[in-house]
Amino acid sequence: MKRIAVLALPLVLLLAASAHAQGWLGVRIRDLSELEMDEISARHGIREGYGVVIVAVLEDSPAARSAIRPGDVVVGFAGRPIVDSRAFQRVVGGAPLDREIPLTVLRNEGRRQLMVRLAPMPAEIAGERVAAELGFALREVDAEKLGDKWLGSAGSLAVVADVYPASEAERSGLEPGDVLRRINDQPLQSFRHATQLLARLPGGEPVRLVVRRGDQGVLPLTLARPAPR
Repeated sequence: MKRIAVLALPLVLLLAASAHAQGWLGVRIRDLSELEMDEISARHGIREGYGVVIVAVLEDSPAARSAIRPGDVVVGFAGRPIVDSRAFQRVVGGAPLDREIPLTVLRNEGRRQLMVRLAPMPAEIAGERVAAELGFALREVDAEKLGDKWLGSAGSLAVVADVYPASEAERSGLEPGDVLRRINDQPLQSFRHATQLLARLPGGEPVRLVVRRGDQGVLPLTLARPAPR
């Protein structure tokens, strides 16, 4: 089995768009490091370690209502092996929402099967997933903390927290610290409004952003988005 590099940052378990409501478990995950793979192989007698690590369980989520806990290593879901975070995202995204589903985890004391019932993904979280697909992460900032230039803005703003290397966001010129002001010509009212608009973006169409960047003022940017598979 091919070794999987550890992710630099945990991923919120968000899923690709599908014809039905997207499944949501409500955990933060990351891939295993090579050292962790070796430890799992030795401890559990697996030929080669695989799976994803539960970094955190989000409040008021399906995971919080189950027996999942931080540190669990997920190796199976609905009877399918889970090799990495992308595989986990795919199977959770396509799973039914109206029944309990078995999830297999590894703990220090051994293998354990848990039962989980997924929920529809909140629009705000789906929007953060779309942002990640485009190559950037957002954070919520109080408009008042950005100074006098934001006079007239109320509530929270969506600020670019990170731009991933070799992503569409980087190619378009998006930079950390940029403040989103419009998405596809829609003025943004808040951080929540920004994530909701991102969640509703059609796949395959360019995404037009207007950002505010420090002393450079307002800048238009266009990001390509691949069509859904």
